[in-house]
Amino acid sequence: MAEPADTGTRATAVVLCLLQRGPAPRREVLLGCKLRGFGQGKFVLPGGKLEPGESAAEAAARELAEETGLAAAPEALQDIATIRFTFPASPASDMHCTVFRVADFSGTPRRTAELSPAWHPVDQLPTARMWDDSPRWLIPLLRGAELDAEVVLADDNLAVASYRAIQRP
Repeated sequence: MAEPADTGTRATAVVLCLLQRGPAPRREVLLGCKLRGFGQGKFVLPGGKLEPGESAAEAAARELAEETGLAAAPEALQDIATIRFTFPASPASDMHCTVFRVADFSGTPRRTAELSPAWHPVDQLPTARMWDDSPRWLIPLLRGAELDAEVVLADDNLAVASYRAIQRP
């Protein structure tokens, strides 16, 4: 997939895709109900923006701890996707996300000022309360795919105007 034109306003962000093996064959993913800000009330993966000098994996580990109370070493994170979000009606909201999978973590999820995290069976995601684009890329990732995607939002900044993804080799 060709790199989109970068206007210089595209923020760099990270999100995590946490899997926990439950009783066979049940698998779960950690999602958090967003408690404040843009997307309040939606179920999202933990994540956020990089701080100066941080690698994407370091930012993901930090965001995981800040938003859920769970701890994971940056080297335990596996880069499984890049997603570029374009908001034509609000270019300052454009972002470039790296998605990580991690299975080696410690702690118990706890509510924070940002998220109320909970485990969800991968075959029973709360898609009605997620961003419209999330199931398009999250479901393949939960099935083991790795991909690079481009999501262009509609003028309402909510609906998906277009979605393209290619599977990584």
